[in-house]
Amino acid sequence: MQYTELVPGTLIRRYKRFLADVALASGDVVVAHCPNTGSMRAVDVPGCRVWLSPSRNPARKLAWTWELIELPMPDAPPALVSVHTGRANALVAQALQEARIPELAGYDTHKREVRVADARLDFRLSTAHAAAYVEVKQVTLREHDGHGYFPDSVSERGRRHLEALAARVAEGDRAVLLFCVAHTGIDAVAPAAHLDPAYAGTLRRVAAQGVEVLAYGMSATWAHDGVPGDIALTRALPVSLERRLASATPLSD
Repeated sequence: MQYTELVPGTLIRRYKRFLADVALASGDVVVAHCPNTGSMRAVDVPGCRVWLSPSRNPARKLAWTWELIELPMPDAPPALVSVHTGRANALVAQALQEARIPELAGYDTHKREVRVADARLDFRLSTAHAAAYVEVKQVTLREHDGHGYFPDSVSERGRRHLEALAARVAEGDRAVLLFCVAHTGIDAVAPAAHLDPAYAGTLRRVAAQGVEVLAYGMSATWAHDGVPGDIALTRALPVSLERRLASATPLSD
């Protein structure tokens, strides 16, 4: 996935969940839309370099959208993180089209946003004789142990999606939870039992019932001017359903 235009800046603050103040290189401070309803734990870091995409729509209230942030990593190069949760499905769709996810290859059609019972799942992959339902969850939370965790706060909606996947398995279909790891500094994933024990417990249960759990990580190339170029899911990552964070700081909004 390539952005048509990205403008660098420095994050000043995120507030009211959907707003962020960003200082541009020109010295101007702009208000950008923050397309992420989560806590953004460990990703909302003032002072870090960020990239915004501009809108040319004069009717739009905010002319900027916060897309990416660069986070310092201990003993490693900085990590690039996509904060825009709406980009996760686009990354997965591209990976499916380019057969970058071998476990999900071989399906003839890829339908997005599929209604099943009282839930909506992200993809239905199908052949003439079989179907696979895929729910995508974006992972950006990297804790102090170096692992990526999901969710970054309590997610009843996420738990309902797990139940919907389990229901598809009970009906004889294939069902897959795909963690889209939008953080180049994350190399392994686990459910965040320290933040949402109910989600972690439900994930372990539905996995035992036949729901498959996959994780693929984001990689990025850089243009000559230091702007992120092509972003894609290229890294198959391990998932540990039993891993628990040894200690955690309290969650704050």
